[in-house]
Amino acid sequence: MSTLYESTLRSLPLLGRGKVRDNYAVGNDQLLIVTTDRLSAFDVIMGEPIPRKGEVLNQMADFWFEKLKHVVPNHLTGIAPETVVAADEVEQVKGRAVVVKRLEPILVEAVVRGYLAGSGWKDYQATGAVCGVQLPPGLQNAQKLPEPIFTPAAKAEMGHHDENITYEEMERRIGTELSRTIKEISIKLYKEAADYAATRGIIIADTKFEFGLDNKGQLYLMDEALTADSSRFWPADQYQVGSNPPSFDKQFVRDWLEAQPWKKEPPAPKLPDEVIAKTSAKYQEALERLTGQKLA
Repeated sequence: MSTLYESTLRSLPLLGRGKVRDNYAVGNDQLLIVTTDRLSAFDVIMGEPIPRKGEVLNQMADFWFEKLKHVVPNHLTGIAPETVVAADEVEQVKGRAVVVKRLEPILVEAVVRGYLAGSGWKDYQATGAVCGVQLPPGLQNAQKLPEPIFTPAAKAEMGHHDENITYEEMERRIGTELSRTIKEISIKLYKEAADYAATRGIIIADTKFEFGLDNKGQLYLMDEALTADSSRFWPADQYQVGSNPPSFDKQFVRDWLEAQPWKKEPPAPKLPDEVIAKTSAKYQEALERLTGQKLA
């Protein structure tokens, strides 16, 4: 099984590498985004690739972009990635890349939480609120919230943690009108996705969206959407209020890392083969359960 830890395209200018994606310029107004098999945990990139993870993320994001395009336009162009690279580079992009509109990214992540989990649960325990959003008293870990809440985060530089900010701080950064539009769209996207996922036996506990503007000021959904990397997916049949359900993402990796004598700074410990295999299988299971599709 071939993996791609880092793409090495020479036919297009490399613009930058994120934790998982490598971005290349296609002319002046488009990008080629290659989703690699890299995995980051605790904002540190692991040294080993997770087989087929990039293909899963790519296929899952494409599924949601198509399903939710009536809510907000997205960055996809429909151009086949294989057509914009050299013949000997096709294998690097097949099944794991997209050609997208080049947008001006909005440097605030739009986080929507439907359940109390992760950092939200810790925040609630300490303050009775999540990112400044006051919640009813007496809620438990993993409990469904009365209504989904919008809790933005400021995007951090590579290797640093994104910082939760209040909605008021978001308004200060990007303006009142754009903030309101993003909040409304994000909650609508989450609700539609969560309702659909429930029919497939999956709970979407929370998720994050990223948006960008074109040169006419039109808002687009970009980057990825509702993947196992950007969302917390729980199997509905194992869900129980008061405890963390098992999730369809990098939880195997996180759990293993938590047990290691490691300061959560690079370099990360070498992942055992068993953890890599289980994580790969979990990503593929999430794709199949949610979309009904298997990897090609």
